[in-house]
Amino acid sequence: MPLPRPLSLTMHQDQSRRNLITYATGISLALILLTTTMSFTRPHPKNLAQPQLHHSSHTSTTISTCQATLYPSLCQSSLSSASQKTLKKPKEAFALSVRFSMDQARSLRDNAADLTRCSAVDDCLELIDITLEQLTDVLNHDKASDPHSVDTWLSAAMTNQATCMDSLQEGARSKDLDWMSSDVHKLSQCISNSLALHQTVKKFEKHKKVSGGSRIPGWMTIRDRNLLEASADRINADAVVAKDGSGAYGAYRSIGDALMSVPRGGGGGRTVIYVKAGVYEENVNITTEQKNVMLMGDGKGKTVIVGRRSVAAGWTTYRSATVAAMGSGFIAKGLTIINNSGSQAQQAVALRVGADLSVIYQCSIEGYQDTLYAHSNRQFYRDNDIYGTVDFIFGNAAAVLQKCFIHPMKRSDAQHITITAQGRRDPHQNTGLSFHQCSIVASSNVCRGQTYLGRPWHKYSRTVYMESYLDASISPEGWLPWAGSFGLSTLYYGEYGNRGAGSDISGRVKWPGVHSSLNYLEASSFTVGQFISGDAWLPGTGVQYDSGL
Repeated sequence: MPLPRPLSLTMHQDQSRRNLITYATGISLALILLTTTMSFTRPHPKNLAQPQLHHSSHTSTTISTCQATLYPSLCQSSLSSASQKTLKKPKEAFALSVRFSMDQARSLRDNAADLTRCSAVDDCLELIDITLEQLTDVLNHDKASDPHSVDTWLSAAMTNQATCMDSLQEGARSKDLDWMSSDVHKLSQCISNSLALHQTVKKFEKHKKVSGGSRIPGWMTIRDRNLLEASADRINADAVVAKDGSGAYGAYRSIGDALMSVPRGGGGGRTVIYVKAGVYEENVNITTEQKNVMLMGDGKGKTVIVGRRSVAAGWTTYRSATVAAMGSGFIAKGLTIINNSGSQAQQAVALRVGADLSVIYQCSIEGYQDTLYAHSNRQFYRDNDIYGTVDFIFGNAAAVLQKCFIHPMKRSDAQHITITAQGRRDPHQNTGLSFHQCSIVASSNVCRGQTYLGRPWHKYSRTVYMESYLDASISPEGWLPWAGSFGLSTLYYGEYGNRGAGSDISGRVKWPGVHSSLNYLEASSFTVGQFISGDAWLPGTGVQYDSGL
């Protein structure tokens, strides 16, 4: 997450972050004015498209179409070229809005490519490219039969812009990065409007029979379905990694070298990389072009991947990950993934996942602050161990963690421990963290009541705990504020059917967004079957899972 921030200092720093967003919005308006008057000393390069809303007979129709969006003026601008006939068709108006967002993204990418390269700009360029791919998928997809995927990809595209902003805040300030922040903020608003318009499309087409979720990917085979239950010595791997070079198929000595053999685009089906027991000190990056990759180890504590990047050492949070997986269809099994930068290194990610339809199975994910970055898209975690201290499960994916062992650890006597910091920014995003049948057991040196279930990183933060064991380390209040009253009425925090000393809800905070006693129907919306449409794609992976409560 953005900015180095020991928990004891977050209120001041996170207030500054929200002020920066307000400041960025003001900068955006100022840039438009300056562009008009031509009185500025350094022109904004290749300005993003600024269509004007023409006053015509269909203006009222445009206004009506945009009423459901959070940024109606920008929405009206994006649809200004549409005919009244087009505006009356929600699907066509939505598609026009997505194309407008794509135009903004292309202009932003062109502008950013002219800047002096730094880690923050590199992050943004990568995330803009991913956004363009996602928006293209939205336009090319059968939205009527698979609305969940469209919501997922638009939610992820918004998250990409938020991550770019985070990296820009973590980097050195400059005038170049100031205008870039303004344009990234505008692009995020454009995508938000597209997401809102898609809700209108779904309502308009609700009479049609829909699947309710994504279909099983066509590249799944019988081999894929057996991989997660097979032992490593019984699979036919596409590549083998061994520290001593003892593996077959050329015996790669590093995971990075083996990934060089993965075809771009995933056209060849799944690629299985077997990583033999050993300690691999490297940072692994599976790009968005490397789809359907499976990393399979010999088990927790046997195949170990170790990195030491952190914000304190000059990396962005996004780039600090020991293992980063952005290509859709990613699967990891039998690995221990560690960020070993130390308890005082601030943000230091062990695993970052932005891969859609991803599965993390029987792995151990270990770090301190920001251990697991569930960045974006649909993710499923089963039988994993996750260790950390501050906000150690965070991000803005639609993620279900099932039968996982959550292990809060103590960092210093002065600090509380926070398990989650979920980053949902928009009420239309279908994102959140769902813990189902998990066990929260803290280290022995963690005091009773010292651990919090989460705090609202962003305004619409959403996290639920269901049918899980909560030990005595959980604070009776349950949840911790981020900064004053920020997000307390707009977040969604829920609990259902939990057990253990920490599950007593009588002392829970009484914020408007806290739902300490979800009913069965409310809780069911956060299950594997409903929240991530798991019944449509998880059977193809072969992973064990419980669809409902």
